[in-house]
Amino acid sequence: MIGPVTPIDLRSDTVTRPDEEMRRAMASAEVGDDVLDHDPTMAALEERVAGLLGVEAALWVPSGSMGNLIALFLHLDRGDRFLAPLGAHVLDAELGTAAWLAGGMPHALPVLTAPAVLAAAGGESPYYGLRTTLLCLENTHNSSGGTVTSADDHAALVAAARSTGLAVHLDGARLWNASVALGVPPATLAAGVDTVQVCLSKGLGAPVGSVVAGSASFVTEARRVRKMLGGGVRQGGVLAAAGLVALDRIDRLAADHSNAYQLASGLRALGWEVDEPATNIVLATVPDLEKTLLSLREIGVAASPMSGKVRFVTHGDVDSSDVAEVLRRLREDV
Repeated sequence: MIGPVTPIDLRSDTVTRPDEEMRRAMASAEVGDDVLDHDPTMAALEERVAGLLGVEAALWVPSGSMGNLIALFLHLDRGDRFLAPLGAHVLDAELGTAAWLAGGMPHALPVLTAPAVLAAAGGESPYYGLRTTLLCLENTHNSSGGTVTSADDHAALVAAARSTGLAVHLDGARLWNASVALGVPPATLAAGVDTVQVCLSKGLGAPVGSVVAGSASFVTEARRVRKMLGGGVRQGGVLAAAGLVALDRIDRLAADHSNAYQLASGLRALGWEVDEPATNIVLATVPDLEKTLLSLREIGVAASPMSGKVRFVTHGDVDSSDVAEVLRRLREDV
């Protein structure tokens, strides 16, 4: 390709930038000292998220990783084993903090089904055996390409956990995407869990922030742990205001899903081996991952590696014309 091209960034939905409406909301937010008096805009955001998830209370945190860590910190005693699906974010993408700081012993489930949970949880063990106390779910599942756990499958997994005495934490960083893809409320996909974490800074487009939620007593303790981890905030309403605007945009995630489908279909037409996207993540199997990523960069398309494949993520800062342009560049580059 001759001459400069406009970069198209499909590395992640985290690359979205706040638009003017969101920036105005941040600039005019009503604020207070959240550590001393609970910032009013932060309180409004937390109450709204708790309502959407069908739980008693919620707490803003700077990142999804911190939200997950806080939940695991409070669920696990040192040395407890917890179950999570193979490739889960809490296992592979959070610097081992589940073991390092929360003190848990991770156990990956290659296949996440109710029978697999029952088998892994086990029964009575000798005193020196591992004690399994927690099941971590992830919806959508990032490393599998944004795959979705249905409401029925979610209910079966929670029931299996409950029958063996396990608590349940849901990493719902992209739960909004699952909700839109399935056409069900977010609360349906969080039903029965003890705790849940959701992101505001991915497909919803806020510049920073996640929320961890559960019972009122959990959130009281979670606030203490957030402070232990350095996460006390002062005039957090500036950031919470962006989150409130983001929550008004959940429905627009359907456009990201449509664009992902358009991209996957176009790539297949060009001979690529591509998984069918369930939400906004497209995974492509290629003979040489590094060479492919380099070739994409040379035509102004940014993608990322994931599970040994090329990952493209559609988001609010790209539209169908950008997807068409990506496909055009690939055709011309052959």
